[in-house]
Amino acid sequence: MNNLFIEVDIRLQQLYLWESHPDGDMLIRQYAVSTAANGAGEQSGSHCTPRGRHCIAEKIGAGTPMCSAFKSRVPTGEIWTPELDAENPGRDWILTRILWLEGLEPGKNQGGCVDSHDRFIYIHGTNEEHTLGTPASHGCIRMKNADVAELFELVDEGTEVRIS
Repeated sequence: MNNLFIEVDIRLQQLYLWESHPDGDMLIRQYAVSTAANGAGEQSGSHCTPRGRHCIAEKIGAGTPMCSAFKSRVPTGEIWTPELDAENPGRDWILTRILWLEGLEPGKNQGGCVDSHDRFIYIHGTNEEHTLGTPASHGCIRMKNADVAELFELVDEGTEVRIS
């Protein structure tokens, strides 16, 4: 396990990848993201981005082509294009890679009706890259496809993710 951790700043719509050092944390990468249009919140069905300490429970999509579409965490075989998007109005595209989050704080983001993993909260690629920097998701943390592919290669399952 490496000594990396992720910080997601909902207010600034930024994701930071940090490396922990005894003499202070060092910023490795910074990415624009899009968190929930409904804001922050942990309740199931709220379509909000959950706060607190999480970890990457599963990394999904290794080796799939850029802009590969996923449904229920399985590649559909589709590669997103504007034409495919036009044929599927209103579809919430989950693209390129998935980092599936698990809450680490019982009663806050783990267990019961606040369980981030059971809510299918991911860090994933999006077709709506123009919305990055503004809240627009249904609860997940959306990234540029190239950015999520890069982040996917840098982190391991178990990497801590702090959302505030």
